[in-house]
Amino acid sequence: MKLEVKHVTTYVYEDTVSVGHSEAKLRPRATRHQEVWLSELTVEPAPSAKSSHRDYFGNLTDYFVLDAPHDELKVTSLSRVNVHPPTLPDPAQSPPWEETCKRLREVITVGPEGAIEHVFPSPFAKPTEQLKTFALKSFTPGRPTLEAAFDLRHRIFDEFEYQSGSTTIATPLEQVMKQKKGVCQDFAHLMIACLRSLGLAARYVSGYLVTQPPPGQEKLQGADASHAWLAIWCPGIGFVDLDPTNDTVPDASYVTAAWGRDFGDVSPIKGVVLGGGAHTVHAAVDVVPLDAQ
Repeated sequence: MKLEVKHVTTYVYEDTVSVGHSEAKLRPRATRHQEVWLSELTVEPAPSAKSSHRDYFGNLTDYFVLDAPHDELKVTSLSRVNVHPPTLPDPAQSPPWEETCKRLREVITVGPEGAIEHVFPSPFAKPTEQLKTFALKSFTPGRPTLEAAFDLRHRIFDEFEYQSGSTTIATPLEQVMKQKKGVCQDFAHLMIACLRSLGLAARYVSGYLVTQPPPGQEKLQGADASHAWLAIWCPGIGFVDLDPTNDTVPDASYVTAAWGRDFGDVSPIKGVVLGGGAHTVHAAVDVVPLDAQ
């Protein structure tokens, strides 16, 4: 599927900002299932300095500086990608999850495709005994890794309610477990922490998803949103993407932007400003299939 992604983020400040340093991870990365044939980032007002690089995980990262007074910042990412749906083996034929844990420590790789660093706790996805107990209901002794992971994904989808605004990025997983509500980033962090509690490797993935309007209604501009899911490592296969929010394996309608240990590694925009006072943030996302064009 050929897709165009436009992500516009606007910051409106109560007072004037004199200096701002920002880092953005908004442009999709090339993967074995995704080709990127257009990738642009526009900043208004124009920055005095800018650069780009690949971070440790291979994510395309843009850095820019605004040193002229301003009370609004607008960052626009425009990308076009071609996404190929992954072909997965039968989950029941994947190795037992205990064997996957063992193999992780025998074949240690680091960098963009490294797995071992995704076993350890991270700020937003810390394993606990409560999460281990929750995960073991799916990961029974000797069960195939992917079969168990698919079951855990379904249980999160079935037992937790998606409710916009029910959490913030600072909401701990203990609270998510208690209230049984959250959003996509919560469910991704929850499943990652569950898998890590068993000694398995799981990474956080940020990106976009093609959404459909209600029947009989036109799709509104800017009505889409960024999305989050995860990927579990399996011997002989590599990382396999899973979306607990929608209880599915991401297909050609998903666009991968970045991945890391958790949200902190892939935050779309972060930085520091001098001045500004209180501010509001508005994000507008459009994901448009281009095949018909």
